[in-house]
Amino acid sequence: MACFKTLAVLAFALVLCAQVTRGEIRCEHLDQDTCSYAISSTGKRCVLEKHVKRSGEESYTCGTSEIEADRLRNWIETDQCIKACGLDRKSLGISSDSLLESRFTQQLCSPQCYDSCPNIIDLYFNLAAGEGVFLPKLCEAQEGNARRGLMADIRSSGLVAPGPIQPVKYTIAPVVAPALAPF
Repeated sequence: MACFKTLAVLAFALVLCAQVTRGEIRCEHLDQDTCSYAISSTGKRCVLEKHVKRSGEESYTCGTSEIEADRLRNWIETDQCIKACGLDRKSLGISSDSLLESRFTQQLCSPQCYDSCPNIIDLYFNLAAGEGVFLPKLCEAQEGNARRGLMADIRSSGLVAPGPIQPVKYTIAPVVAPALAPF
């Protein structure tokens, strides 16, 4: 058991050393196999971009987005994290819609992803927050029946304000098309 813990610590140290020894990461210098889920040395997230030439030929480049990662810099996500979190390096973007997919959320909230892949969790934490959802709560609900309520919050992009207490009378004006100006 002690040998296993020592091996795990050593493996983690090697991964960190590999991240540091790569030097400064510039998104524009990354290829399509390392671009997605990478973070530049300035803390900006890298994004895979697809370009289609007039001939119909497709090419991919890595660019720098305006989105900053929290407390992470100079990071290329490991293949183990990509797999554990159910992601694809060839993805051209992410969407909060993926949080609605039960299978994806299960992988994202799994201990292999949630506890071991801070870059990915940071990214999806912020994505969920943009939809008014707290990712740890979503992961907690993934284990129980409360999931439906949180899914409704995501679908509606947050909580809905309550309606008026007193009935409101509306006056409806007729819809009139604007007059066309003569040329």
